[in-house]
Amino acid sequence: MTAIRSLAFNFVFYANLIVQMIFWTPFYFLVSRERAWIVPKFWARSSLWLQEKIAGTRSEITGQENLPEGSYIIAPKHQSFWDTFSFLPDIPDALYILKRELTWIPVFGWYIAKMRMIPVDRGSRSKALRMAVAATKAELARNSRQLIIYPEGTRRPPGAEPAYKWGIVELYTQLNLPVVPVAHVAGLYWPRRKFMRYPGTIKARFLPPIPPGLGKEEFMKRLIAETEAACDELLIESVRTDRPALPPTAAARLKELGAKA
Repeated sequence: MTAIRSLAFNFVFYANLIVQMIFWTPFYFLVSRERAWIVPKFWARSSLWLQEKIAGTRSEITGQENLPEGSYIIAPKHQSFWDTFSFLPDIPDALYILKRELTWIPVFGWYIAKMRMIPVDRGSRSKALRMAVAATKAELARNSRQLIIYPEGTRRPPGAEPAYKWGIVELYTQLNLPVVPVAHVAGLYWPRRKFMRYPGTIKARFLPPIPPGLGKEEFMKRLIAETEAACDELLIESVRTDRPALPPTAAARLKELGAKA
């Protein structure tokens, strides 16, 4: 049954994306960029609703009181495609740094361009980081926006050993903005590189912001410690309430924490 519901949700999820992009195109490209945010936020909410109704997976996102006013950096764990869109309804004017190749996709690339996201060529990491910092500074000088950056870069399974990249430190230092870590274990319910979608409740939490001005080492230690501690709490809570299927990394982490699966 779970496999059938997963297959149905995957089909409807991507169909919903394509249909909404086509349906909203006249409105999206005629209104201002600020007003056009109605479209991706509505799509994100509708996708979460479809996931709950078809796959039986609810989303419970808390900690919105920790989001500062104005510009800041959001640093979520990256475990699933779920964490690329689920926070949009809570963020006033999200700004993504993304692969340049995504802008070449018909319609989708136009949507990205409308929102003035920051495409980079990942061929050279150091060059890409310099370009991303310069472009982000220029965009934030024009508008108060919230930069979403995934500190680990690529998706990792729940419970895996932290692998935070130095790019988040450079952005934190050069942009001089607070960083809001985001903890979740969405990979238990929407695993990376798999079509299965498991029932239960994905719990995510915006953590208290890390203020600007800290030293690089201190900032990195705080980011890792606070994010991972909150993820451990959510992992234990999820196992005790939903009893989802556990990847080996999650089972190993629970054993380290002394929690029973």
